[in-house]
Amino acid sequence: LLMFIPKEILMMITCQLSLYLYVANPESLRLGWKRRASFSFVLLNESGKELFKKPEILFNFFNAEVTGWGYTKALPLKELKKKGLLEKKKIIVKVEVKVVEVIDGGHVTGKDTLDVSGFQVLYSQAIRVSKLFVKHPDMAVNFRLTNQLVRTTYINILLGLIETLEKPPHSISETELGNARSELNDLTQAGFKLEWLKTKIDEVSLKRKVSNAPNDTRVQELEEDIKNIKDELNKEKVKFLSLEQTVSDLRDEVWDFKDELNKKRKLNPQ
Repeated sequence: LLMFIPKEILMMITCQLSLYLYVANPESLRLGWKRRASFSFVLLNESGKELFKKPEILFNFFNAEVTGWGYTKALPLKELKKKGLLEKKKIIVKVEVKVVEVIDGGHVTGKDTLDVSGFQVLYSQAIRVSKLFVKHPDMAVNFRLTNQLVRTTYINILLGLIETLEKPPHSISETELGNARSELNDLTQAGFKLEWLKTKIDEVSLKRKVSNAPNDTRVQELEEDIKNIKDELNKEKVKFLSLEQTVSDLRDEVWDFKDELNKKRKLNPQ
């Protein structure tokens, strides 16, 4: 099954021709199925002349979790005209496939998937995703992307985001918090209704600041200690300079006294 990326996704990848090869009717195959295959894409004009060929993708596994492989950016659309591919505004895509291994399973494995509210998720994720939709039934009502692989990617991003926010606030780094906000923005733009997650991120951010406050206080204390030590050193330096001057003055007095003695000896020799 040859598939082009849907229009809304195509717009997101800066006018690139995207080509993917998918397993047709994967739901009809037994649980645990796998196919290993090599394949390549060839673009032809209406006359059947080969004008462009994408290098062969070698020995990729297709299974219930990953039903398709291909290129998000196979060829810039502007190149179609340059290379004369659009003969009479038509293009032919030929796929050359070599199946090198076929595995038919019969039991549930850790990589088998099932449908939960329109999303293909791993069996190990099914209960969690189901509870998520029970708690937030309208969460994905505005999510319009139909490509199942893309839908699975988005639901995995959502699960990863929730997992991050479930960690103790003090263990979440500033980078992780920034990534969480970025992922939330991507999910929201895709159509997910996640006001509750935004609230969660704000709560985690606040708790993180509070939990890290003692560290900030300790830093201030250390800085104050350093300042006090510097002040003490400066005081000692002043004392040292004063003492040094006193020693110098005494030395001068000693020399003056010696000179005076020498003069007296010369005037009153014995």
